[in-house]
Amino acid sequence: MELTDIVIKSIYAIVVVSVLMGFCSYAVLAERKISSWIQGRVGPNRTTLPIIGSIPYIGRFLTRLGVFQPAADGLKFLFKEDVTPDHVNKFYFIMAPVLSLVPALTTVVVVPFGYFENAAGEVVNLVLADLNVAMLFLLAISSLGVYGVVLGGWASNSKYPFLGGIRASAQMISYELAMGISILPVFMWMNAPGTEGSLSFVDVVNAQGGALWNAMWMPGSFIIFVVCIFAETNRLPFDMAESETELVSGFHTEYSSFKFGLFFVGEYAHMLVGSAVVAILFLGGWHPLPFMTWADLGVHGWLAGVFSVATMIGKLCGFMFFFMWIRWTLPRFRYDQVMKLGWQMLLPLSIANLFIYVFLIYFIERP
Repeated sequence: MELTDIVIKSIYAIVVVSVLMGFCSYAVLAERKISSWIQGRVGPNRTTLPIIGSIPYIGRFLTRLGVFQPAADGLKFLFKEDVTPDHVNKFYFIMAPVLSLVPALTTVVVVPFGYFENAAGEVVNLVLADLNVAMLFLLAISSLGVYGVVLGGWASNSKYPFLGGIRASAQMISYELAMGISILPVFMWMNAPGTEGSLSFVDVVNAQGGALWNAMWMPGSFIIFVVCIFAETNRLPFDMAESETELVSGFHTEYSSFKFGLFFVGEYAHMLVGSAVVAILFLGGWHPLPFMTWADLGVHGWLAGVFSVATMIGKLCGFMFFFMWIRWTLPRFRYDQVMKLGWQMLLPLSIANLFIYVFLIYFIERP
């Protein structure tokens, strides 16, 4: 790799991580606003900056939107008193929040967010590493996030956090099986006879360009994968690792200040990456409509990059809204219901769905 390519990749990595962290901050604000909207409340509308807040109309508008609230929350986590109980295992207690956040940031390297055409007419994909085994890489790295939760619960040396960590590990085992099997039809179709074969996310998106999106002809895989993503990210109605009504705050009961903030950011980072993967695998990625690409609409060059990234971010934000809508609509499941859903319903359904598409793909000759 030439020095120029290294510099470009480094700049892109810094931009992606910075944007991801910014998205996480404003995802928290979005959740607070959406929950207040669903419950008939106002939400954050007081935090402001003296200079901007004094601007007529604009300052009041930005304040009511809560634009400055994420900055205030970040400063609060940073300067709040950091309490570490004496009974914890301090080394692993400190390591757990980092271990929860880092896998989510690492998986971003294989997620493509769009493309553009350079002056020579070549298509350049906006992805740090277009791996041929991107899906395997993402599943392997993202599953490490549960170790942060389990380690935090165990290192707290307390009953409720320990129960939360055990619940998280059991839930991860239950739902990763169904999730892995649910996406097999997508890659079986990608690697059907007559194709070159790939597990690359870019190839998955390109395969849906000018064709039917996978969610439309693989609805079973789509629904199972979405349910499993909720369970993998510990979101309601699957937040067994926290479960405030039973376990106080679950695995992060003993955490405070910046370490608690890292757990919080890690959860939203996993949500963002999960939303991006749903858009890539099932919703056409950066393509605007089924059976249509931006090239079909006459969009080329750098303009194609702007439109493709905007489309990808729009789908990502739409699925994030769905995440939040479900959280503030459905009640929490009981632990036995979560296990029953994973083992007795989703796993058999994913296996049956796999066999259906094995036969379909066998009898369909892929051009």
